[in-house]
Amino acid sequence: MEENKIWGRIPNGIGNLINLEVLGISQNQLSGHIPIDIGRLQKLTMFDARINFLNGTIPYSIGNLTMLTKLALDFNNLQGNLPSSLGECQNLLEMGLSHNNLGGPIPPQILGLPSMSISLDLSSNNLNGDLPVAVEQLKHLSEFHVSQNRLSGLLPNKLGNCVSLEKLFLDGNLFEGPIPLSLSSLRGLEALGVSNNNLSGGVPEFLVSFRALKYLNLSFNDFQGVIISEGVFKNASATFVEGNNKLCGGIPELHLLRCNSKTSSNTSLRLIIAVVVVVLGVSSIPFFVLIMRFRKKKQQQPTTTCAKNLLLQLSYLSILRATNGFSMQNLVGSGSFGFVYKGVLEENGAFIAVKVFNLLNRGASRSFLAECFDYQGNDFKALVYEFMENGSLEDWLHRSTGMHELETTRKLNFFQRVNVAIDVAHALEYLHHHGETSIIHCDIKPSNILLDEEMVGHISDFGLAKIFFGDKLNYSTIQSSSLGLRGTVGYAPPEYGMGSELSTKGDVYSYGILLLEMFTGKRPTDERFKEGLSIRNFVKAALPERMIEIIDPILLQERVRKGTIADIILRLACSFESPSERMDMSDVVIKLCSIRNKLYPTRLRR
Repeated sequence: MEENKIWGRIPNGIGNLINLEVLGISQNQLSGHIPIDIGRLQKLTMFDARINFLNGTIPYSIGNLTMLTKLALDFNNLQGNLPSSLGECQNLLEMGLSHNNLGGPIPPQILGLPSMSISLDLSSNNLNGDLPVAVEQLKHLSEFHVSQNRLSGLLPNKLGNCVSLEKLFLDGNLFEGPIPLSLSSLRGLEALGVSNNNLSGGVPEFLVSFRALKYLNLSFNDFQGVIISEGVFKNASATFVEGNNKLCGGIPELHLLRCNSKTSSNTSLRLIIAVVVVVLGVSSIPFFVLIMRFRKKKQQQPTTTCAKNLLLQLSYLSILRATNGFSMQNLVGSGSFGFVYKGVLEENGAFIAVKVFNLLNRGASRSFLAECFDYQGNDFKALVYEFMENGSLEDWLHRSTGMHELETTRKLNFFQRVNVAIDVAHALEYLHHHGETSIIHCDIKPSNILLDEEMVGHISDFGLAKIFFGDKLNYSTIQSSSLGLRGTVGYAPPEYGMGSELSTKGDVYSYGILLLEMFTGKRPTDERFKEGLSIRNFVKAALPERMIEIIDPILLQERVRKGTIADIILRLACSFESPSERMDMSDVVIKLCSIRNKLYPTRLRR
C-alpha cells in the first residue's frame, strides 16, 4: 500500500493477519501509534512504514518478529526509548529508524545483532549516552549511521572490529577524544563523517592509505597538526576539515595556513576549504526561490556581476545547521515530493523554509532542476525559500488536517481576503504579462498561496509551471514537470481535461475557483458537489437572492455588504466556463482594486 494518500491509524486488527509476511505502508499519511498487536505477526519478514506521521513509542512487542529481515520506520514522529527487545530480531539485515524523536541510550542488544549486514540508521534522533562497545559485533555491517544525535564520550576502540563497514557517519554528536587507531582495520571504508563533534588529537595517518575512501568530513572539531598531502587529502572536493583551527598545511587548492618549522614535523595537515556549493540562481518569479546545488564536480560560478549580487551563497552545512540537522522539531509540513523544514540562518538571522525532496518518490527528481549532493555523497535536492510565517491560505480557510493542526480554525476577515485576492491577482498578472517570458503556473489553489508575517499573499510551488517563448509553449520544461499533470482536481480548467493546450486562461479559471472558495468557505471538491453540481453552479444558482446561503458564515458575522461579494463573484468568478469569456488578469487587478478602494477609501493596504 506504499505511496498513496492513506490516512488514519494502523488498525489494531492488523494483528489478526498472522500469516502476513510483508507489510509495506510507507509514504502515506498514517498517524497514531504502532499497534501492540503488531507483535502477533510472527511470520513478518519486512515492515516498512517510512515517511508517515506515526507517533508514540515503538512497541516492545516488536521483538516477537523474529523472522524480520527489514525494519524501516524512518521519517516519522516516534518518541521514547529504543526497545531492547529489538535484539530478539536475530534475522535483521537492515534497520532504519532515522528522523524521529527517539531518545535515551542505544541498547547494546541492538548493536549485538550479528545478522545486521546492510544498514543500521539511527540518525537524526535524540539518542544520548555512549556508543556501546557491543558495536564490535556488527562485523558484517556495510553502513552505520548515528549522525545528529546527542551521543557522547570516547569512540570505542571496538569500532575497528566492524571490518565490513563502507560508510560510517558519526556527525553532529558530542563525541570527544581522538579517532581510535583501531579504525585502521576498516580498509574498505568509502565514506567517513565525524564533523561537528568535540574530537581532538591528530588526524590519523592510516586514512591516507584507504584507497576506497572518497569522502572524509572532519570539520568543526579540535583536530591539530599536519596532514600529509596524499590519498584522499589530495582531493579538495572529497575532504572537509574547516573549523579545526589547529591544523595546517595541505595542497594549495585547500588555501590552508602554512605550517611553521615546529608543526611541519607533525603527521597531520590543516585543511580549511570552502563548502562545495553551487547556487543555481534565483527564479524570475515574484516569489524568489534560491535553488541550492551541491555537486561533486567542479564548481561553476555565476558569470555576471548582477547574478553574483542576487545570489545568497548558502552551503549544505549552513542549511543543516539552520534546520537543526533537519530535526523533527523543525519540520513544518510535507508534500507529495518531500518535507519542509523551518530554519534560521546563522549568517544573518533570516528565517527560511527548506523543501527537501524525497528522492525515493517517483517524480521528485523531475520536479527539481539540477543534481545535488550532500556531505555524505548521497543525492540531496532542496529548495530554499523565504519563510512564510502565516502558512498557507488553505490553513486559514479550512481546519488543518496536517501534523501541526491548529486548536481552532484561524479566521480571515473580509478585508484580508480581498487583500490576499489582490496579491494573487498581481502575481498572476506579472507571470502572464510582465516577465521576460510569459509563465503559466498551472496549479493555483489555496495550499499554494503562502502568507508572510504581514499577511501578504505569495504564489508558491512552480513544479508544474510552463514557460512561453514568444507565442510558443516551451516543452523543454518537461524535465521538471510532467505534461500529463495539468493542475489539481477542482481547480484545473475543463478544457485541460479535453486535451486543450495550456494557456494563461487556465490560470484565470483556477483563480476564479480560488475566489469562490475564499468567499464561500467551501472547497470545489466538497462532497456536496457531485452528480453534475459544481461550486460554480452552486454559487450561480444562489445569486443574487439567496446570497446568504452561500457566503462563508464568518463574513456574515462581519455584516459585509452582500452586494459587494456578489459583485466580486459575478464579475470575476462566474463567467469562466469558456476560455474566451474569461477576464484577463490585468482587468481582474483593476476591478478588485477598485472594489477595495470604494469599500475602504481611507484604510491602509495593511
